[in-house]
Amino acid sequence: MMDHKKKFRSLEDLVELSPQNPELNIPATHQHDGKGKRIRVILDTHGRKGKNVTVVIGLRHNPATMEDIARILKQHCGAGGTVKEGKIEIQGDQRERIAEKLKTMNYLVK
Repeated sequence: MMDHKKKFRSLEDLVELSPQNPELNIPATHQHDGKGKRIRVILDTHGRKGKNVTVVIGLRHNPATMEDIARILKQHCGAGGTVKEGKIEIQGDQRERIAEKLKTMNYLVK
C-alpha cells in the first residue's frame, strides 16, 4: 500500500506518482485518438459582430471529451474558446494551428 503522508524530496518523486506516458512524457489526458474520423475546421464571422472564430465541426464525442479536446486546442493556440452545440469554437483565425494539432491526434482534417 501507498503511504499518503509521504513527503516529496524532489520533483522526480512527484513524477513517479503522476499518470504519464513514459515514452512521450505527455500526460495521459492529452492522448486522444481520432481514429481517422473526418472533421472540418472553418472560419466563421456570422453573428459575431465581425469577430473571427475558428469552428471545429464533426467531432462526435461525449461532452467531457469535447471539453478536454477544446482545452488542448486552446492551450495549443494560446486563445480562448468554448464548446457550443457539439462544436468547438476557438477565438481568432486559428485554422492552421488547429488543423496541425488535430492531425497529430489522428483526425482527418478538411
